[in-house]
Amino acid sequence: MKETDREAVATAVQRVAGMLQRPDQLDKVEQYRRREARKKASVEARLKAAIQSQLDGVRTGLSQLHNALNDVKDIQRSLADVSKDWRQGINTIESLKDVKDAVVRHSQLAAAVENLKNIFSVPEIVRETQDLIEQGALLQAHRKLMDLECSRDGLMYEQYRMDSGNTRDMSLIHSYFGSTQGLSDELAKQLWMVLQRSLVTVRRDPTLLVSVVRIIEREEKIDRRILDRKKQTSFVPPGRPKNWKENMFKILDKTVITRIEGTQADTRESDKMWLVRHLEIIRKYVLDDLIVAKNLMVQCFPPHYEIFRNLLSMYHQALTIRMQELASEDLEANEIVSLLTWVLNTYTSTEMMGNVELAPEVDVGTLEPLLSPNVVSELLDTYMSTLTSNIIAWLRKALETDKKDWIKETEPEADQDGYYQTTLPAIVFQMFEQNLQVAAQISEDLKTKVLVLCLQQMNSFLSRYKEEAQLYKEEHLRNRQHPHCYVQYMIAIINNCQTFKESIVSLKRKYLKNEVEDGMSLGQPSMDGILDAIAKEGCSSLLEEVFLDLEQHLSDLMTRKWLLGSNAVDIICVTVEDYFNDFAKIKKPYKKRMTAEAHRRVVVEYLRAVMQKRISFRSPEERKEGAERMVREAEQLRFLFRKLASGFGEDADGYCDTIIAVAEVIKLTDPSLLYLEVSTLVSKYPDIRDDHIGALLALRGDASRDMKQTIIETLEQGSTQLSLHGCLQW
Repeated sequence: MKETDREAVATAVQRVAGMLQRPDQLDKVEQYRRREARKKASVEARLKAAIQSQLDGVRTGLSQLHNALNDVKDIQRSLADVSKDWRQGINTIESLKDVKDAVVRHSQLAAAVENLKNIFSVPEIVRETQDLIEQGALLQAHRKLMDLECSRDGLMYEQYRMDSGNTRDMSLIHSYFGSTQGLSDELAKQLWMVLQRSLVTVRRDPTLLVSVVRIIEREEKIDRRILDRKKQTSFVPPGRPKNWKENMFKILDKTVITRIEGTQADTRESDKMWLVRHLEIIRKYVLDDLIVAKNLMVQCFPPHYEIFRNLLSMYHQALTIRMQELASEDLEANEIVSLLTWVLNTYTSTEMMGNVELAPEVDVGTLEPLLSPNVVSELLDTYMSTLTSNIIAWLRKALETDKKDWIKETEPEADQDGYYQTTLPAIVFQMFEQNLQVAAQISEDLKTKVLVLCLQQMNSFLSRYKEEAQLYKEEHLRNRQHPHCYVQYMIAIINNCQTFKESIVSLKRKYLKNEVEDGMSLGQPSMDGILDAIAKEGCSSLLEEVFLDLEQHLSDLMTRKWLLGSNAVDIICVTVEDYFNDFAKIKKPYKKRMTAEAHRRVVVEYLRAVMQKRISFRSPEERKEGAERMVREAEQLRFLFRKLASGFGEDADGYCDTIIAVAEVIKLTDPSLLYLEVSTLVSKYPDIRDDHIGALLALRGDASRDMKQTIIETLEQGSTQLSLHGCLQW
């Protein structure tokens, strides 16, 4: 206590020292004293209040402890009284055992009395129930079955309560009601039969289906009640729970699977279109069934059964299994297309799951795919592989068929414009078109792949086509009398090239988007070059035919016979015109080039006759006559080829001008001007060779060896050693 006082005094001294640090603070001593007095009074008041509160709490606690002690004493006395009464009641309880047994027997007898009527009439009820089941009165039959089961279950429950270990009595009861389980099974069989035909039944007799659902719902309630009682008593009657609702959905599921599998009426051996028919039947059946389920069946089932949603799931699952089974079979290309088209497009289209009559319950966006992406990819790979083989075979067969036409004795058919053609382009592109239309039904990606495949195979096919056309030409050259219509069919081959080009462009435009087409034009081997080469070869072979017939008449040019009045050029013109009447059946792009080439070659052959020194003019008169004849024949040829080229919009008169220019050199009468005339010719045709000049001077017949040498040496400095034919080449 003294220590506490000392600490208090020290604290007070410290506080006073803090207040009186300056002289002016001495005036406030009285003020400080009053303030500290107030603080002291406040602290003392709070301290007194706290002590008083503690004292009140202690007083209350002591009072409660006193009361608790009295209560404990009272309880102790009561327990003593209870213990005394319990010891006295043991003998009394033992003496009531007989009463207890009597109560149990009374309970059993009461249950027996309650079910007495049913117990004695069990055989009769069984017969009546059986008759009702056979008559199809399922609700009445189920009512009687419920009565039988209720009697049996009640007796067995009372026996279980009395002596759960007494199996003999339980077996006796079960045996007496043994027919009940058989009736239950028989009734269930009838219910399942109705459910298996539910889609038919709901249209013809919906009341029957409602009765079945009511029976199942009753059994579900009984199952729930028994399972609830099991939690309390552990007693479960025989045959429970029946789970008829669960079995109902299993039956419906099996029915759906059987219905889907049963739609295949044909096989590949009996009908090539078996898969198309199979899928179409599935589509029709599933759509009809779901529409019936949505509009009629939902009215026969409680809402919580969600019958339409469950049936939709069953059909979708059954279709998934069936589509996987079909995909695993060794399908042909057209069958793969049919399957994928149905799975990827038809199934979700308005023809099936997207039908307006199924909306809004069916949302095609939530349906899982019938085939996995891997399976679809494998099918597409198989399809592309098979399609490649088929296209190669089809193209080969088409070409073989076309080749057979080439040796026919009759002319080929003409199109609406009168141009000869064969059926090859139509057959090829009809086949391409069919495959592209089929691929487009599946997906845009597959369509593009098929188009690329068709173009690739077309490229290879055209190479074979070119080879066959060449063989056709060679075969004809070995025997020009065979084939009889060689010219006409060669014209058809040339026209086919143009048809092929147009068809390829049309195919790309129809089945490719612009950006894809741009990409393909870069990566796709050009077929135009091959087609132009085939057409060029064809035109050359036809011109070869012309010049084989002209060979004898061309050999008569610039000969003594020619000078004396040969009609070789007349025959040449008539022959060329006759051939070009047939060549009118050639389509314009190729006919235009062919006419120009024929013009060029006739002029070249004429000039070749000039340069071959077949004749040497002996006098100015012969030179004049020969030159004038050359000019007339040049104009005759010019007229012919103008006529043949009419409508092409091009002028090739320059070819014939070459003959006239040569004629001017021959016609010259003054040999001293020969150098000037030859110089003019060389300046116009700078690629003329020395041997050409030599042959031309030899043709004149009046130029000496020295003159020839002088003219050639003089002109040699500015001339190039190129062929005269260079300016005339196609």
